[in-house]
Amino acid sequence: MKITDVKTILLTGPCTNDPFLSEARKRRSAAFIEIHTDTELIGVGETYAGYFCPEAVPEIVEFFKPILIDQNPAAVQELWERMYHSGNFWCRTGLGLTVINGIEAALWDLKGKMYGLPVYELLGGKKHESLLCYATGGPSNYPKEKLAEKIAFYLSLGFKGCKLGAGSHSSEGSHLPESPNEAADFEADKIAFVRSEFGKDISIAMDGHMGNSTGYTWDTATAKAVMRALEPFNLLFFEEPLHYTDPWGYAELCRSTLIPIAGGECLTGMYEWRVFSDLDSFDIGQPDASFTGGLGEFMKVAGMLESRGKKIATHSWGAGGSFMQNLHCGFACANTAVLEIAPAFGPLHSEIIGDSFVMENGRALPPSLPGLGIRLTEKTKQNFPFVRGSGEFNSVPGKVLID
Repeated sequence: MKITDVKTILLTGPCTNDPFLSEARKRRSAAFIEIHTDTELIGVGETYAGYFCPEAVPEIVEFFKPILIDQNPAAVQELWERMYHSGNFWCRTGLGLTVINGIEAALWDLKGKMYGLPVYELLGGKKHESLLCYATGGPSNYPKEKLAEKIAFYLSLGFKGCKLGAGSHSSEGSHLPESPNEAADFEADKIAFVRSEFGKDISIAMDGHMGNSTGYTWDTATAKAVMRALEPFNLLFFEEPLHYTDPWGYAELCRSTLIPIAGGECLTGMYEWRVFSDLDSFDIGQPDASFTGGLGEFMKVAGMLESRGKKIATHSWGAGGSFMQNLHCGFACANTAVLEIAPAFGPLHSEIIGDSFVMENGRALPPSLPGLGIRLTEKTKQNFPFVRGSGEFNSVPGKVLID
């Protein structure tokens, strides 16, 4: 079998069917890579770069395409290394490596289809019979009555836990207290309310979103104050309490609190991850198998963290390809603690995933179809044409995100 063509498919559609997440984001873009062969088999992968800067993806794919044409698609690691070396000056980390991630995922999908195996079997085999899921809840919708409705909605879908953002989001806009005492009091009051409404058995994670803060970013003193206030509430973890330019602050924070500190969704490549791993900046790492640099890179990152006694929690906020890439990697890693799951996902998830994702009693079951278990049909491509400017970014003067 040989590769005959490599194509990029950009799509735009509803961000989610979750009514609470929809208050913050109405649409999403997505970038899929198809690898065609001289057989009927086609590999499909996704790069999370398509959610942010989709317009950049096709040209980068075209840059790497000549490396792939006429090659054996089963030689995944060798082709990854050729692409990485070719762009070594500019894709050791960052956007170039993230696009390589989507290409490499398509190669794994194709290889799984060739051998009739789910991708996790090609990555070292299944390490779990099931994995705990949490509903990724985005912002904390306020007033508190709405926050309770939000959590009840996720529980009604079968989840046993969810993740809530710091601050609040309402019809009046977003609110994030800035002083250490105000932030600590606000978050403690919020989680005390959640515990009073839903009890101690529900798993609760929190997300500061400080790794890509849209406005004010907490410093270490503020993050420490918030952790002290939240320690009595038995959180699953607290994600991104600091910016990614401060791995030393993350390490200090980990040493100062009993709450597991999580992060890593914005990190790409082993080099960038190693800075955080060597400093023990995370108790729980959150690589993303559509962003970190490849499924192979994901496995290396997970192994590096495991060697230091750390767990991983997959990050997954791309579309259906990203979702399944992270699911397979989660099942292939022995130190996976929990999976991030987009609840009530929209058509750019459901039409790609089909029946491949199964959750029972709040836990994901291993996918069974060959490859990644995803399908990108011509009907889906026609129904969700790409809209330029649909990527997500932080608003600044001159460039404002409208949805």
